[in-house]
Amino acid sequence: MIFTAGCIADDESLDVGGQTRQALGDLDRYLSLCGSDKSHILQVVIWLSDIRFRDAMNTVWLEWVDPKNLPARACVEARMATPGCLVEIMAIAVKSGASKKAPA
Repeated sequence: MIFTAGCIADDESLDVGGQTRQALGDLDRYLSLCGSDKSHILQVVIWLSDIRFRDAMNTVWLEWVDPKNLPARACVEARMATPGCLVEIMAIAVKSGASKKAPA
């Protein structure tokens, strides 16, 4: 199992779409370092500083996520630790080659 901490953008001057792209880029790198990729994500939690950003974030999410392996996902509004942070993403995944199926 792979557990990531919250991925956030490095550049807080970006809009929520740009910050989402950066956070997902970090998530890609973390998963790769652990021997996995986005097709092996089991669950994701996405925090937005304003739930009205959901559609803009979701546009980027849908371009990025593996449509054949959609993880369970929650998306909620939360006050962020730093004011310029608009989105934070946490994921749980398995290593490539591991089964996502529940044991019989």
